[in-house]
Amino acid sequence: MAREANIHVHHLTRVEGHGDITAVIRDGELEEVRFSVVEAPRFFEAFLRGREFDEVAHLASRICGICAVSHRAAALKAIESAFGVRPSDQSVLLRRLAFHGEVLSSHVLHLYFLAAPDFLGVPSLLHLAGRDRKTVRRAMRLKRLAYDLCREVVGRHTHPVAMNAGGFPFVHDEAGLLRMKERLIEASEDIRETVSLFRGFSVPSFERETEYVSLKHPEVYPFYEGDLFSSESGALEPGSYREAVREYVQPHSTAKYARWSRSEYMVGALSRVNNNRGLLRPVALEAADRLGLEGPCHNPFMNNAAQVVECAHCMEESVRIIEALLETGLRPEDEQAPVRPCAGRGVGAVEAPRGTLFHEYAFDDEGRCLEANLVIPTAQNLGNIEADLKAYTPGLVDREAPVIEQALEVLVRAYDPCISCSTHVVRLDGKPSSRSMKSGKEDRP
Repeated sequence: MAREANIHVHHLTRVEGHGDITAVIRDGELEEVRFSVVEAPRFFEAFLRGREFDEVAHLASRICGICAVSHRAAALKAIESAFGVRPSDQSVLLRRLAFHGEVLSSHVLHLYFLAAPDFLGVPSLLHLAGRDRKTVRRAMRLKRLAYDLCREVVGRHTHPVAMNAGGFPFVHDEAGLLRMKERLIEASEDIRETVSLFRGFSVPSFERETEYVSLKHPEVYPFYEGDLFSSESGALEPGSYREAVREYVQPHSTAKYARWSRSEYMVGALSRVNNNRGLLRPVALEAADRLGLEGPCHNPFMNNAAQVVECAHCMEESVRIIEALLETGLRPEDEQAPVRPCAGRGVGAVEAPRGTLFHEYAFDDEGRCLEANLVIPTAQNLGNIEADLKAYTPGLVDREAPVIEQALEVLVRAYDPCISCSTHVVRLDGKPSSRSMKSGKEDRP
């Protein structure tokens, strides 16, 4: 029994980036618990200033090698909003298709390689290669499928090159899309086996109600488009995100925190499923039922299940999008809308695999970036992660310290944090030096 424990997880493993967990238990009571982002700050908002608009989108995708399509798409949507550009319906469908490839790729990476070892009792998935080669090969097949889907649509997945303001710089190959459709259909059995695998895991029965934020659309499950939606306060137009998202600095983190209606909120797969369950494809709804994911769900560990559900959705919806594109035929004239730089400001909001992502830019009349503001999903989740840790840890104090440590790691990993993306703050002389584009001041709790 851990009546006294000082837990310090230095650089949590099986996540992207560097984060620490600290928990202090005194006389059987939780004294302190926190999750600290300890990465060096990254200054994308600063070095995007002065860049031409097409450079902005190109550099923005370098924020993350896992969510590069999301960052590029958010940047493009902001640029197009600032310049009054409307991509064709065909281009929007193709962008949505690329999103499904990225979401599938990212979720498979997290589910199989980062989260599953917690439930399979191994340090990493590679330790299963000898005794469960089928599972390892299934993970690799799904990862390859997702990468190839992105490559077919946007040239490559990591830092895509073939997705520009206004559309695409080439005409897509219908034969290539048809081959991708056939591969997606063939891979449906791999998704069913993924559901079966995660259905067999024992998920902690912890619940804490919170605010769930995501995009919301009346017709399609919203990765690429939609209004902002909070389970507490309802809908908001994306360009008005500053009315709701209030960022602030914590002394133990190099990433900013954020609050909405409550003092913390959650973004990501579980929030999307909670807010948009009725828009999931039938195979995804079936997966949700098999996994026991009922809505609304308040168990953060079930974010893993929500990611499995979204994998099933992305596979089926990708087939539907390809069929729609092939039925109407790809029109070369619809691949690129004209782009004329002008002075303006625009916001792009998308659903990256880990949650709602905002890019905002201001441009001069020649299309040079004057200001940039990026709000990253993991940064938005940090307050909710700490609130969950504070609520979850007291139920663990009768266990040994190594068991508590492992349980806290599993909880943080369930959020699938992308920590490097989130670090945008630096402190000088104890004062925050990141500035709000709108007010020039940091909001504090």
